[in-house]
Amino acid sequence: MSHVYKKVELVGSSREGVDDAIRRAVSKASESLHNLDWFEVKEIRGWIQDGNVQHTQVTLQVGFRIDGDADD
Repeated sequence: MSHVYKKVELVGSSREGVDDAIRRAVSKASESLHNLDWFEVKEIRGWIQDGNVQHTQVTLQVGFRIDGDADD
């Protein structure tokens, strides 16, 4: 199989942690993008208040197959 992909960058955020931030970003992206195949985490950061993690942000790239690919 040979596919052609497009990559877009997303930032997911969550009070629950990294996994939830990734899942939220991918889920939201899937509402307007189709043929999503993979993701790659680029950066993780968070907000701290009073010595406790309050919020996590994850920057990720998602890849999706371009429409009309011969193997669709």
